[in-house]
Amino acid sequence: MNALDHLCGTAVLAALALPAMAIAQPAPAWPVKPLRVVVPFPPGSAADAATRVITVRLSEFFGQQMIIDNRSGASGNIGADIVARAAPDGYTTLVGTTSTHAVAVSLNEKLSYDPIKDFAPVTLLGSSPYVVLVHPSVPVTSMKELVAHAKARPGQVSYASAGNASLAHLGTELFSSMAGVKMNHVPYKSSALSVLDLVAGRIDLLFGTPAPVLPHLRAGKLRALASTSAKRASFVPDLPTVAESGFPGYELNLWFGLFAPAATPAAVLDRLNAGTLKVLALPDTREALALQGLEPAPTTPAEFAAMLRREIERWRKVSALVQRGN
Repeated sequence: MNALDHLCGTAVLAALALPAMAIAQPAPAWPVKPLRVVVPFPPGSAADAATRVITVRLSEFFGQQMIIDNRSGASGNIGADIVARAAPDGYTTLVGTTSTHAVAVSLNEKLSYDPIKDFAPVTLLGSSPYVVLVHPSVPVTSMKELVAHAKARPGQVSYASAGNASLAHLGTELFSSMAGVKMNHVPYKSSALSVLDLVAGRIDLLFGTPAPVLPHLRAGKLRALASTSAKRASFVPDLPTVAESGFPGYELNLWFGLFAPAATPAAVLDRLNAGTLKVLALPDTREALALQGLEPAPTTPAEFAAMLRREIERWRKVSALVQRGN
């Protein structure tokens, strides 16, 4: 073989090798651009407040901007539907809650998204109880007094929620069923709006999430009767639970979790999980969340998926009980 033939042969081999070399090149590190986190509730809500604490630190971990996109409406279902249909690349995620991923499917068989099939669980972020609050003009200081007050005024005591079929709505109706009272439900577009009307005295009662209510409670503008957790909440340790106030077995917690669209690559889910768990383990993160009444509870994706199935089953039973009571 002469030199010219040898050169041509080498060139052909090099050309044939190019596609293989291109395929063999490692993919660029993820993420390489800003990440959008959809919060399906308005600014000032418990989910929004917790997300802002976490994403500030996640932004530092990933070296990318974290953009919070508040898409409220339909008890969080609008925002959840947006993420269910998003590209499965990890750049759009959802902070889902008990409302969007357990309660909604228990009430609506024609839900526009499937909380199991349309999402890839990343990690549970944490949970918080509700606080049972009344306006100071309501002459009660305990859950038993509230029940006596409501029984003496059937259908006259008004309570607020963040909308029909919201977790607060179901939780209050569950309590009413257990206590044997009938109260008047006043739905709002958001928990923040309901808190404002409670402070103004336009409604009597609210099962409220800690973040929007604690400042008013500490300022003496509202009166707390109980917390809805199984054991006393760390942010109000002197406040009895509903269960220990004469209603054993009652428990209501709002959990928050990070979801990606289904079919998101496992490597991306692992990266999201690792970053979030590292952020949740930081002392300043835990302290900031505790001030909002949120207890961090990181999990693996598998643990979160198993919990999600249990929660859906639980709220199906609760929803059926409440609907029979009405």
